[in-house]
Amino acid sequence: MPTLKTLQPGDEVSLEEFLLQHTDTSMFLRSNWRAAGLLDEGARFQGTYVAAYLDESIVAVAAHFWNGMIIVQAPVYLPEVVQAVVAQSGRAISGISGPAAQVEATKSILGLSNTPTQLDEHEILFSLALRDLQIPEALASAKVQCRLPHPEELELLIEWCVAYNVEALGKTDTPSLRLACDRIIEARQDMGMHWVLVAEDTLASYSAFNASLPDIVQIGGVWTPPALRGKGYAKSVVAGSLLDARSLLVKRAILFTGHNNQAAQAVYQQIGFLPTGEKYGLVLFEETQA
Repeated sequence: MPTLKTLQPGDEVSLEEFLLQHTDTSMFLRSNWRAAGLLDEGARFQGTYVAAYLDESIVAVAAHFWNGMIIVQAPVYLPEVVQAVVAQSGRAISGISGPAAQVEATKSILGLSNTPTQLDEHEILFSLALRDLQIPEALASAKVQCRLPHPEELELLIEWCVAYNVEALGKTDTPSLRLACDRIIEARQDMGMHWVLVAEDTLASYSAFNASLPDIVQIGGVWTPPALRGKGYAKSVVAGSLLDARSLLVKRAILFTGHNNQAAQAVYQQIGFLPTGEKYGLVLFEETQA
């Protein structure tokens, strides 16, 4: 049987060695511990991490983060690490993410299989080596420009964040969602992890990295206002963000999107993304589960 351990400062090397074996489905885990460490004081990006060890090596991990999300990377001993991390964190559960089969199993382990959800999807994972990035003509010819947002544009981006959460994630426009989006946009601005596309002096599209590492970035939150769709703006803003990442020597990008979102799949494939064959699970509950 494994040894279970709540990870603490000093365990970073062992955790990273394990997560690197599952790079494409461990972006949130890798990015969050690098951003906030392994202490859990409830701050943004912090969480409680419980790992299973065999022969002094980590073979499974589950984390319960500040925002209520449980994120798993546990090809073995999934029940053990999931039950232990929920007991250890003392947090309510807002959702689950990780490899799709593990997310489905985690719902069952926690007795949440029949709990109403805002979103419950097995999403397609896409990957792109940035040397193979296909740059859209409009971006290459400077008909459109991709850049970091200006401070005076953040109010609009908060509105776009709310609209994205309602349309893509099934959330409801509430004061709490608006507050959450305000904090998300503020954090992305502070970290330089989001971009806007400017077309004819108008903000036309938006993209962000929801996880960022020296070797790989993960794209999330891509949004174009409905009236501006179908003009190629989304692929230009994503490509522009990746050109910035490539200039910092990042080698690869990944993202996940729903099976039914064929428009998004087409956009990503046009700039070089290819399915990896893996599925990423994402569950968001309608109400936080105590």
